[in-house]
Amino acid sequence: MGTDIRASTVLPARREDIELHTADGLTLVGELALPEDRAPEATLVCLHPLPTHGGMMDSHVLRKASYRLPALAGLAVLRFNTRGTTSDRGTSQGAFGDGEGERFDVAAALEYAEFHDLPRPWLVGWSFGTELALKWGRDPLVQGAVLLSPPLHRATDDDLDGWAAFGRPLVALVPEFDDYLRPEEAAKRFSRVPQAEVVGVEGAKHLWVGEPYVRIVLNEIVKRVNPAAAPLPTAV
Repeated sequence: MGTDIRASTVLPARREDIELHTADGLTLVGELALPEDRAPEATLVCLHPLPTHGGMMDSHVLRKASYRLPALAGLAVLRFNTRGTTSDRGTSQGAFGDGEGERFDVAAALEYAEFHDLPRPWLVGWSFGTELALKWGRDPLVQGAVLLSPPLHRATDDDLDGWAAFGRPLVALVPEFDDYLRPEEAAKRFSRVPQAEVVGVEGAKHLWVGEPYVRIVLNEIVKRVNPAAAPLPTAV
């Protein structure tokens, strides 16, 4: 009999504190979690929710991705605090840039992935992090992006058109009861991106609270990034 995976489960991985260095001279703090006994199949570069509303690298879905996906799906999970953001790992230098200065933060994370030979990076943005992915994530290194609760507030139709031209996969997981953008409206907005897929999630809210919703999110990520590892087990 296996042990059920619960909200607090932390599975084995090689975890290391890292620092990212931005082109405008800031040091950002983060963590890289790698599969314990094999090379990663792909890499998740996690972009957290709005730091002025409590978002950080430890926001629960991203933390649970780092706790589970190296072991269950063979993924590297890179999390970091954007400029001016604090978590248990520490505080990144600089000040909140309202999604503009953060372009350097996204670039620094991708540069780190490239320099350390982390394979096939995918962006995983949540709320504010989806705006960063859409605005600043169109880098040739990026294989695609998974957007959790995209508000499409700072990211404009021009950014969507830019992603359409970029041509890489784009998956938007949209909660049925989201505070900002719900599935029907999301389908209209993302229709500008021919390769975009909008997945409405019944019963979910913007913050994905509750283990059933975390499992849906992690499964949807893995289905895109390393399909051979899906569906994820519920026990180990």
